[in-house]
Amino acid sequence: MKNIDEMLYSLSKSKFRNSFHLKEKDKEYIIQKGIDKIESHAYDFLRKRLAPAYIPNDGKQTPMRGHPVFVAEHATATCCRNCLFKWYHIPKGRDLTKEELDYIVRIIMAWIEKEM
Repeated sequence: MKNIDEMLYSLSKSKFRNSFHLKEKDKEYIIQKGIDKIESHAYDFLRKRLAPAYIPNDGKQTPMRGHPVFVAEHATATCCRNCLFKWYHIPKGRDLTKEELDYIVRIIMAWIEKEM
């Protein structure tokens, strides 16, 4: 897996991925909840919506807004298993490993911190 800075740089070259940014409301939410709570939310969302081998609504499970982690997932191409395969070469059809999950959360959190 690429180092996080290299991955964020690659993603920034995509017009679509680079179109996502945190809104003021998202930033206020992060400040109110704290970065540790946001990271906890990221793990919770990803365990339910991305980590399982088969996701019934894959490609549609991540809202475009409503939580800073959702925005970050689209910005970092960690929103569905198709994007995970395309950008990170993580195969579909199997559960994510703990290492993969940790890596994805680190990318999401790094993107959020850059946006703040």
